[in-house]
Amino acid sequence: MFSSLRKTLTAGIVVALSGALLTACSSNNNAENATPASPSASPSGSESTAAATKPVEITWWNFPNFQALDGEVGKYEKQIIAAFNQKHPEIKVNLEMITFDGGPEKLNVAIATNSAPDVIYDAPGRIIDWAKKDLLAPLDDMVTAEARSDIPDAFWKQSMVGDKTYMYPINTAPFMMAVNKTVFEKIGTLDLLPLDRPDRTWTVDEYKKALQAVKEKAPDVIPSGFYAKSQAGDQGTRAYIANLGATRFLNEDNSAVAINTDGAAQALDWIVQAQKDKLVVPGSASLAAADVNDLFLQGKLAFTINYSAVLKAQNVPNKKTEFEEVLLPFPTPDGSKPKLEPYLGGMAIFDNGDEAKIKAAKTFIDFMANDPEYGKKNLLQTGGLSVRNSITGLYDDPEYAYSELARQFITDAPTIADGYAEIRTSWFPELQRALLGAATGKEALDSFASKANEAIARAKADASKAATK
Repeated sequence: MFSSLRKTLTAGIVVALSGALLTACSSNNNAENATPASPSASPSGSESTAAATKPVEITWWNFPNFQALDGEVGKYEKQIIAAFNQKHPEIKVNLEMITFDGGPEKLNVAIATNSAPDVIYDAPGRIIDWAKKDLLAPLDDMVTAEARSDIPDAFWKQSMVGDKTYMYPINTAPFMMAVNKTVFEKIGTLDLLPLDRPDRTWTVDEYKKALQAVKEKAPDVIPSGFYAKSQAGDQGTRAYIANLGATRFLNEDNSAVAINTDGAAQALDWIVQAQKDKLVVPGSASLAAADVNDLFLQGKLAFTINYSAVLKAQNVPNKKTEFEEVLLPFPTPDGSKPKLEPYLGGMAIFDNGDEAKIKAAKTFIDFMANDPEYGKKNLLQTGGLSVRNSITGLYDDPEYAYSELARQFITDAPTIADGYAEIRTSWFPELQRALLGAATGKEALDSFASKANEAIARAKADASKAATK
């Protein structure tokens, strides 16, 4: 199944990269001849009653989706596995932690060398792309009618290709902005923030006044952030520009780019000028999302544009100075409801050709998402909200209460669009051209739209060809 993808990679890339990784990934292939177990795949959290004569061994690769315990990355994940094995001793789970920086490339190499993990906790951006390449096992047989109805359609839409489910959604939170509330308290301008409004919606003009106040009264603090390096955090920049310009990133059915409007172009031009006016962090063309959030955590930035309740929780140990951050939606020209993209985390299974491993991986996902004890513990450890409508009020924190309220602003994420993996590769280069003065906002967005629409058309054509085979 993986051979077709491998053929698309150059032999040089595979040879150069696979050697260093094959040893680390080879544990995934050690149990190919194991006697199949009969683990439960029902999402009710029930224990398996069938005993295997030989344990089924699966490999779980995990990004740092959970807050580290005692500063040790992977310690909480090991607790999950220990608790899982109390109920399912017939399944051995091998954990490998990967980073957001190097993990994506490591996954690409593993896929190309037939060494993909069995199960992964990730987001739709990568998972759905893998599903469209026929690399994943469908999960529909483990999704009950109760789960299907309790989880909103918007989340299922991001977890499916056609009528098949390839990601089991678990945690969510709307992506939005965050502001250093302490800065505004110190300069006596807290009234410039929309915190007295239940939904916290506000206008672009109100936002600009807040930036100007920081520039004038807190000269050691950069008013706002922006970035255009790498692909990480692209949801922050696209939602920021789309809301400032009162438009969408893609159109309603995700069939074409919608962000190349005059309003969005003016918003991008304003960002370029605001950088010159010292309202936006200098050198943003060479900054990544993590760089900007790090400035925020150092107390050097008043606003950051790529934040969520999940990031708020994960960043607690990374704060370099004490301050109170609060969540805010992106401003819109008239203060109307913004369009927020959701963070969505969930689990997927690579189809490595072993049905026993696939069954075992489904049992593990069921435990992660639906176990009466660990289902809730896992949500809390991610710092996220549940995808289920029936599970609310997990946190005694006003920012989480606001994050739950802000779910009303969630719109479809472009991650479900055909060709999304290629679409996103053109986004930041065009922003860089605008930030460096090589193109106007409209020229940059029109160029992006042309490239992205071609990617969508190619992906649709490829899908159509595959369907006729």
